[in-house]
Amino acid sequence: MSHEIETHGTHAAAVFARKDAWHRLGTTVRDRAFSAEEAMTLGHLGGWEVRKLPLTTAEVSEGGVTPIEVPGFATVRTTPFTGQPEALGVVGGGYTPLQNEDHAEFLNLLADESGAIFDTAGSLRGGRQVFITMQLPNSLTVGGTDRVDLNIAALNSHDGTSAFRILVTPVRVVCANTQSAALSNHESSFSIRHTRNAKAAVQAARDALGLTVTYVDAFQVEAERLIQQTMTDATFDALIDATFGKAEGNATNRVRETERRRRSRLHWLFADADTQAGIRDTAWAGYQAFAEYVDHYAPVRAKGDEATARATRVLTSDDPDRIKRRAWTALAPA
Repeated sequence: MSHEIETHGTHAAAVFARKDAWHRLGTTVRDRAFSAEEAMTLGHLGGWEVRKLPLTTAEVSEGGVTPIEVPGFATVRTTPFTGQPEALGVVGGGYTPLQNEDHAEFLNLLADESGAIFDTAGSLRGGRQVFITMQLPNSLTVGGTDRVDLNIAALNSHDGTSAFRILVTPVRVVCANTQSAALSNHESSFSIRHTRNAKAAVQAARDALGLTVTYVDAFQVEAERLIQQTMTDATFDALIDATFGKAEGNATNRVRETERRRRSRLHWLFADADTQAGIRDTAWAGYQAFAEYVDHYAPVRAKGDEATARATRVLTSDDPDRIKRRAWTALAPA
């Protein structure tokens, strides 16, 4: 898996206020936040004019060419680097494109409501997915020492594969770990379908802000509980087994070696890594070892920069969240 940020020659469809856990490619705006308008220009996200066009095909026979209508529509954009039309996906009749400008304006509403600042924005997989993230002004401090920043990520697809999604993503500052707690009765995301009502952004933005507040409050309560709980090496071993499972007796040598390397890395992160200084030997440190492993060390399929591929996976895939949630759930009280 490559980083998948859209590029054209030396240009990348991405902009970053700083280098962080998300990505390592694009236009970096140093020492300041950027605006929604700059996300469109510096990130090459503006003017796509995503639209629906009817699908057609043709049958070629001895009698000539017969056009045939095909159910559904193609989503098409104006490519930012060449100005040429480009197909992105196939969608149904009820699908309504949500433009990147609408995506950014939605987050502008959140910024006005909360004081959040734009952090990253970019295009993935040839324009099929677009992301914009914001950092909220307030941080958490777990156990009085461990700082966690609060982020909102808004993800949109132009190929019909997913709804417009809002994710609440706390990030532990010392090692840029994204947190994914499985909190009962507190959701960390919600979705808006691509329909004619998708532009009803004001209420949705307020819902997102309310979601953030309730989720973060519950997250801090659970994080404080974990940092007060002692964890031994034996308990951490049991957490590894509960999260990843254990190789069966008939497992191949390759499976056993993968398990051995993963367990060794996790134990190093838990017991020896500098990133655990100040929280070592706690259940919070145990969870952070898993989060750091997933975000920075877990194997990925990448032809080039593995670190950037992991960053893309953290932002766009559910797999890292599943592992973190399993670890969090195993640490939850019975």
